Amino acid sequence: MRKTMMMSRRAFGGLAAGLLTAPAIAADPVAAWPDRPVRVVVPFGAGGAVDTLIRAFSQRFSEFANGQPLVVENRSGAGGMVAGAYVATQPADGYTLMAADIGANAIGKELNPKAGYDPMASFTPLMHLVNLDAVMVANPSVPQKTVAEIIAAARKDPDGFVYSSAGIGNGSHLFMALLAREAGISMVHVPYRSGAETVTAVMRGDAQFCFPTLASALTMIRGGQVRPVALGAGPSPLLPGVPLMRDTLPGFEVAIWYGLAAPAGMDAALADKINATFAKVAALPDIRRMVEEVQGGHIVGGSRQDFAAFLQREFARWTPIIREGGIRME
Repeated sequence: MRKTMMMSRRAFGGLAAGLLTAPAIAADPVAAWPDRPVRVVVPFGAGGAVDTLIRAFSQRFSEFANGQPLVVENRSGAGGMVAGAYVATQPADGYTLMAADIGANAIGKELNPKAGYDPMASFTPLMHLVNLDAVMVANPSVPQKTVAEIIAAARKDPDGFVYSSAGIGNGSHLFMALLAREAGISMVHVPYRSGAETVTAVMRGDAQFCFPTLASALTMIRGGQVRPVALGAGPSPLLPGVPLMRDTLPGFEVAIWYGLAAPAGMDAALADKINATFAKVAALPDIRRMVEEVQGGHIVGGSRQDFAAFLQREFARWTPIIREGGIRME
C-alpha cells in the first residue's frame, strides 16, 4: 500500500512539474521566436540595393524560422531617419527589425539633431550583413582620367567640378567629402534621391563625378555612358583593371554597408538567435552569389557584438568629416 502511494505521489509530482513547465516553455519568447511573421523595415524605396538584399533574404528566411515569413516594409524619407524614428519606438520582441545603414543607424544624429532618436542608443545591433563595392565614376567628356589628375585640376579651379550623390549624408556623399578632405580640394555637391538618379546625373553631364555602389553604375559603365575612375575598396572581378582610391590616397577605403538592427532593449538570447538565423540565410550559395555577382559586394556576417563595434568605428570615422564640412540635413 505504502509503495503504491509513493508511486502515486511521484506520478502526481511529475504531472504537476509538467504542468508548471509546459506554460513556462510556451511563454519563453526566445524558444517561440518566430511564431508569427517577422517584419524588416527598409529605410529606402523599393528596388534599391538594400531593398533587393532584404527581399532576397525573405525568399529563404522561412526555411530557418519555423516556416514564418519575412515581410519587407519600405519607409523612405530623410536619408533613412523616417524608418529609424519609427523602428526605435517599436517593441524589442524580434518581430520588427530594421535594415540598418550608415545614416539611420550610425551618423544620423550628427546630420540631423532633430531626428527624434539617437542612432547609437536607440537600437540593438544584430548583424553586419554586407559590404557593397563603391566606384567613383566620371562623365566620359571629363578630360581627367585619374584621381591624381582630378585632384590637380580641382586645386586650380575649386568650383570647377560638380558631383552628385544619393542624398545628404548618404555614403555616396560622404565618400566624395572624404576625398575632398584628404586631397585638400573643394567641389560642388548636388544631392539626388537615389543611386540611379545619381549616376544618371553624371551620364547627362549635370555632374562630372559621383561615387555610388558598383551595382548602381555597372550597366552604364559597360554601356560607355560613364567612365570608372577608381574603386573605393579592393579590386572587383566585375571591373577588372580599375585602379583603387588608395593607390593615390593611401588609407582611403570605403564601401556601402547594410546591417540588421532591432529596437533597443532586446533580450540578449533573442538577439543571438536572430543573428544565428540570418547567418544561416546569408550562408546559402544563392544569397552569396546574388551579393557577389549582382550587387558587387560580399557577405560580412559575424556576431552582433562585431556589428556594434563596427557602428562605433563608423561613427568615430565620419563624425569629424560631417562637422568639419558643415554637412547638415535640412
